[in-house]
Amino acid sequence: MSTKRNIPSILSHLLNLDSNLTSIFCNSFCKLLPPRKFNTYYKGLEYSCHGILWLSSWLAFIWLIWTPSMFQMQVNFLFGLLIDIVVVAILKAFIRRRRPVGNKNDQWITIGPDVYSFPSGHVSRAFFIAFYFHQLYPLNKLINVLCFVWAIAVALSRILLRRHHLLDVFAGSIIGYLISFVVNLFWLDQSSAEYIISFLSDDKAEGGEYHV
Repeated sequence: MSTKRNIPSILSHLLNLDSNLTSIFCNSFCKLLPPRKFNTYYKGLEYSCHGILWLSSWLAFIWLIWTPSMFQMQVNFLFGLLIDIVVVAILKAFIRRRRPVGNKNDQWITIGPDVYSFPSGHVSRAFFIAFYFHQLYPLNKLINVLCFVWAIAVALSRILLRRHHLLDVFAGSIIGYLISFVVNLFWLDQSSAEYIISFLSDDKAEGGEYHV
């Protein structure tokens, strides 16, 4: 029995148009920036926004810094990362769009729905991070600008590596913004953040070896 889904003609035309525009964009861009010279940078951007690296690094950051005044920022950011991972995984598993022609199966750690293309999890994460530190926990203007430059660079690299189509990347940026909106809407206060942090280590929450 065939499991192939019937795609409405309008959606099929839109996806084909997106695929063609993506190819034109990549071919035109590659004339300016030859892939052989720049793929290393694109891969570096890919690693810089990998979900596993961000999640594990952020947990390590909470553990190593362990500053109560930062708990609220750290916990709300962590929830944003988790929401991003769950939302993107669900959408990819449901939509199941194939990656562009020319994509190489050489990504570092792809799990389950990661094999699919829509939406771009790297882009949604990058824009969530940029919006978080711009709107919810503002940093200085230079860092804010650098965060958005990085997010845009990640988005371009996903297209030029043939990981995603233009529509995948656009959707990822919108999702990243919406996640920052949701985090803001359900922002956890200091007491809630401290309660959640206490699950990481009761000893450390009470002062560890310094606690008397």
